[in-house]
Amino acid sequence: MIRVGIVGSAGYTGGELLRVLIYHPDVEIVFANSASNAGNKVYAVHNDLFGDTELEFSADFHSDIDVLFLCVGHGDARKFLEANPVDPSVKIIDLSQDYRLKANTAYQERHFVYGLPELNREAIKSAQYIANPGCFATNLQLALLPLAAKGLLPEQIHINATTGSTGAGQKPSSTSHFSWRSGNLSAYKSFEHQHLQEVSESLSQLQPNFLPKSDQSLLKRAMQRINMIPQRGAFPRGIFSAIYVTSELTEEEAYTLYEEYYGNHPFTWVSKANIDLKQAVNTNKSIMHLEKHGNQLLILNATDNLLKGASGQAVQNMNLMFGLDERAGLNLKPIGF
Repeated sequence: MIRVGIVGSAGYTGGELLRVLIYHPDVEIVFANSASNAGNKVYAVHNDLFGDTELEFSADFHSDIDVLFLCVGHGDARKFLEANPVDPSVKIIDLSQDYRLKANTAYQERHFVYGLPELNREAIKSAQYIANPGCFATNLQLALLPLAAKGLLPEQIHINATTGSTGAGQKPSSTSHFSWRSGNLSAYKSFEHQHLQEVSESLSQLQPNFLPKSDQSLLKRAMQRINMIPQRGAFPRGIFSAIYVTSELTEEEAYTLYEEYYGNHPFTWVSKANIDLKQAVNTNKSIMHLEKHGNQLLILNATDNLLKGASGQAVQNMNLMFGLDERAGLNLKPIGF
């Protein structure tokens, strides 16, 4: 059994991780760390788990585990590891953004590997530390990787992507308040979303000329190529993106390209029928649909921001790191209705 420790287990991503791991056939959860909830049953916070586990939150942290999941806020993972050194034998999967970008990957004389299996599967298998991708970044990269792999990304990429309220985290805010969010729609961080940095680095890994060379910041350079309008949707979870690029591919050629790229990746699917968000919610799937309109290729992608965009992908990475079936614990049912 893989001995697991979770730090930050009372939040949204920590809760999703617990929901997956308590039923994982190869995992023993050693501790679910939450200082503010220490001594309470896990189901006192994640009340959907009542009847599924008697696990208690703990304030303890130790390295007598095989893998540590960090489900803490952005900026807090690096602080935690500086204050709580982890035995070098313990594998780490960080769900924050602290170690994702190439300039910030160093820890204990090793480096975090960017944990997008559809891009870095072989590197993940031999990695000690994984930086789990962001939710928007996962959705957008999966929609564009096949084009980048063939050097077919054009000068400009146009994106409209809508995310659910859980993407903003568990701490309440004015834009996650039910009375504001329900029946509402708004844009935020237009053209400047921080996940564009991850997206541009991954696309450049496959299409090296993608990022313009300049003295500007990574975000500024990404903004020169990727035009993204993120939106807040009136639903709790999921990301639905609509991306269009100029392309000489026919629709049939585009489908062949995507199907071949994702042919051996178990969670990424390309549908010739139109898609909707509920097909992906509560699963670790990325479901895409392609259409050609004149010289524009439209790519639609639906993912769950808390699973494929966070905790599900973290478990997928764990499975790869320990030589397990990539799908172990992740055969999850979509909500349907």
